[in-house]
Amino acid sequence: MDTIANMLNTIINAQNVDKKRVMVPYSRFKESLARLLQEKELIASYRVQEGPISKLIISLKYDEDGAARIHGLKRLSRPGQRLYAAKTDIPYSLDGIGMVVISTSKGLMDDRQARQEGVGGELICEIW
Repeated sequence: MDTIANMLNTIINAQNVDKKRVMVPYSRFKESLARLLQEKELIASYRVQEGPISKLIISLKYDEDGAARIHGLKRLSRPGQRLYAAKTDIPYSLDGIGMVVISTSKGLMDDRQARQEGVGGELICEIW
């Protein structure tokens, strides 16, 4: 099972029905992905709910007119087929409108930041 794709699809589906927040199973990778989405103002906030089974609670963000901040996504690297890109081969997302999330040795970052820092890594997903 692809837990990252499940998290991203949960966010998209919740935004399609105008939910305020979603709850997904916790992992450190999902938390760092939520942190990146919050920095890029695609979600409002996130928090970790501790317990026997920890959960990641994500508060969704909408525009002033009620439109969702995340319009679509595409999972690039999957458990069965990992995709990697060198620093010179990082793809552009929709001519710069969206962003590509990359897992690098310096943590998760978007394509622009990875190009600035001169690092490549695993292509996680494309968000627009």
